[in-house]
Amino acid sequence: MTAQNVDQLRAKKCVPCEGGVPKLTPVEVAAQLAHLSGWSTCHDGQRIRKEWTVKHFMAGMRFFNMVAEVAEAEGHHPDLHIAGYRNVAVEIWTHAIGGLSENDFILAAKIDQLPVELKSA
Repeated sequence: MTAQNVDQLRAKKCVPCEGGVPKLTPVEVAAQLAHLSGWSTCHDGQRIRKEWTVKHFMAGMRFFNMVAEVAEAEGHHPDLHIAGYRNVAVEIWTHAIGGLSENDFILAAKIDQLPVELKSA
């Protein structure tokens, strides 16, 4: 996969994956992450993750509801985490291949355009 900017990713739609698609290589993942702000790999490079500190619990829930709407529209569902009532995180990977595919970066780019009520500095 050739690395794409966020506009290119957001213009795409996730393609259903039932397996049989090769995982992105670490080099491909690193090249694509360079185009996304705040996302990093986790789980030995098999997932991408981003964390936010929101104003309060309900801000986190509102954000997660928006993520859920985008994820459902894309047919690609991330793991959503909330801890300490306002620390939220999203982890994305392609379950069917146990690693990362283009779909994960499409979803990440679309999540990044959602409004988030962040904690004031």
